[in-house]
Order: sequence, then structure tokens, then C-alpha cells
Amino acid sequence: MTTPSSTMQRPAPANLPPLSPAAQQHSDATAAHLRAAIIANGGWLPFDHWMAEALYAPGLGYYAAGNVKLADGDDDAKTPAGDFVTAPQLTPLFARTIARQAAQVLRQTQTQAVLEFGAGTGALAEGVLRELDALGLNQTQYLILEVSADLRARQAERLAPFGSRVQWLDALPNTFAGCVLANEVLDAMPVSLFCWGEDGAVLERGVSLDADQHFAWADRPAAPALAAAVAARMPALPGYVSEINLQGEAWIAAMGAWLERGAALLIDYGFPRSEYYHPQRAGGTLMCHLRHHAHGDPFTAPGLQDITAHVDFTAMADAALEAGLQVLGYTSQARFLMNAGLMDLLAQLDPSDAQQYAQAVAPVQKLLSEAEMGELFKVLAVGRGMTEPLAGFARGDRLGKL
Repeated sequence: MTTPSSTMQRPAPANLPPLSPAAQQHSDATAAHLRAAIIANGGWLPFDHWMAEALYAPGLGYYAAGNVKLADGDDDAKTPAGDFVTAPQLTPLFARTIARQAAQVLRQTQTQAVLEFGAGTGALAEGVLRELDALGLNQTQYLILEVSADLRARQAERLAPFGSRVQWLDALPNTFAGCVLANEVLDAMPVSLFCWGEDGAVLERGVSLDADQHFAWADRPAAPALAAAVAARMPALPGYVSEINLQGEAWIAAMGAWLERGAALLIDYGFPRSEYYHPQRAGGTLMCHLRHHAHGDPFTAPGLQDITAHVDFTAMADAALEAGLQVLGYTSQARFLMNAGLMDLLAQLDPSDAQQYAQAVAPVQKLLSEAEMGELFKVLAVGRGMTEPLAGFARGDRLGKL
């Protein structure tokens, strides 16, 4: 039985930029593909399936088609290209700081290999490699697993100076030893949506078509496994809507099979479970980004906008422990970067050049500010065979809050 949703109204996006004819044509083709998928599934598609197609359908999905997805942090235009800016685009000091933590992992495990998931424009990889070179780890091999063909091409161009030290993988490795990096990866994994019914039952939220063939929310009784997973994480709150990232948990669990020794740094926006499923967060965390406009309607411009959800870091830590991995630390991005050496790198800049110094400091403030990325973003480290504490969690570790 499918029932229209009355507990979550589609927010009306405001002030979104107009689409070019080519962009509109691409979005129309993606929408047609999504409608066909709904019809083929009997008129209703679980949201995680819909999100997967909207983001990853070959030639159509946001991460699979040739769209400019990431803005360049040094763009002088009032509205830079792309849909959002990530930390590596803001300042090279972010990558250099991550490299310092990676260097500790590499030295402790006596390895010289980094594996990055979803490398974006290649800015993080470039900065990490340059800093590792400066730290004497100039033989480090850099592996990248990237699902977007156009981003992979941009990475190849940017990282060409490093030659054969950079390699792209088409699948997960069977075994790996070294440092794993995943910056804003978990938030882009398709999530299941759920809603607590008035009778205390868990409903799964999916996508159907209305009489005009527009996308519409519709709820069905959740499968026993999904209902049990939701009930284990929060009390019944009728009308409460949120997400559960079972694919992210499975990804962490798989890491337990292939990470032989080393550590993975998982950097993303999110909360521990007690905050994620707080009664006041009754509408969930689903968010979309289109040309630097953030809004909550995933049905807008399919194929052209990013769709994300915040990360339940408690769930990711639990998945790591169940897979036999160590949970090595959890803290805010601001605290992690300061612990790992960001302020030391900033101190190396010449303050006598006021303009250059101000340009360097401004993005660092964005990375550290509680009102910006400093508190919203967290860092979770998991691994195997690590015997020394990681520098990034030396002060302000929040493992006790997971």
C-alpha cells in the first residue's frame, strides 16, 4: 500500500538561477529516466534508489554526466562555476594539514600509499602530494577511486606533474595498507528516507508520480530490516522524517575486509546519533545544491544538482567496530585541523605582505569558524594496526559523545 505523504511538504526553492537550454534538456532527459524507473518498479521507487539514479545514472546522473560540479575557490566572479565549494578549493592549507596527519599514518605503518575516494578537482590530492614531498615522503603512491568521468579527467590534468605516482582504480582494492582519505564522500551516498506513522510504525518514503507525471512523495510500510534499524536508533515520534545511510555503513563494513593496516580519515558534515535524531530535527537533513544555492527539494533539476544528507557518525563508528576496525578519533574539523598543524602552517606565512596574508587567513577562518565549517564538519578516523594516537585528535576528542 502506498500513501501520499502529508508529513513532509516539498519546500519551494527560491531564487534558483535559470537553466540554459542545454542544461534544461539534460535535466528533462534525467527526469524521463527517473519516471521510467518509477514505472518499471510498479509506480513507486524507494528514495535511496531514486537518489542513486539522480546522482549516478550513466550519462545522466549528477556525478556521471559532464557537469561542472565543484567551484574553484580562487574564482574572481561574483558567482563562481559549479554548485558548491569544498575545503580543498578554499585554501591549499587544508590539504597540507591533512598531509601532515597522513604522514604520521604512513610512518607508523611503514607504508607509502594514499587512497582517496571521490577526489573532486584533484585539489586535495595535489596539496597532499606536495606536502608529503616536503616532509620527505616523496615516493608515496596516490590511488584514486572516482565515479565521475569528467572529474577524473580534471584530476588527470591537474595531477599530471606527479606522473605514475598517481593511479586511478575502477574498483575497491582487495587489500590496502596506508592512509585512506574521504572528504565529503559519505554525504553523497544514497540514503533511505523514513517516517514514523501515527500508529508508531516505521514507513519508508519513496517517490511516485502524480496525475500530471510530476515527482511526488509517497510512503509505504518499511521492510522489517529497515524498520528494525530505525527503531534501534531512536524512539517512535509520529510525523518525524529523517534518513538512514545503510550504504555508508556497508562501505565502512567493507573497509574492514580490505584495509590491512593504516587509517581512514572520514571528513564530512554530520552529528553523533543523539543530535542527528534529536526531536527538534523532525524534517531530516536532506539538502540539495544547485549553482551555489542550497535548498531542500530533490525533485528540482534532476541530473543538475547535488543531493546530500548529513552523516550519523555514531552509525559509521559502530559499523567500523563491527567490521573489526579501530575507532581512532572523532572531533570537529576545526579542532582536528588545529591539532594536525594548520596554525603552524599559517605561521609560516609572511604577515608583512598584508594583502596576501589576509587572502590566506580568510579561508582558514571559514574552515575553523563554528558558524561556518569548523563545527558542522567532523572528522572520524578508523583503522587497523595503529598503535600510536593520531595527532589530529590530541585535544578535543569527542569519542565519548558517539
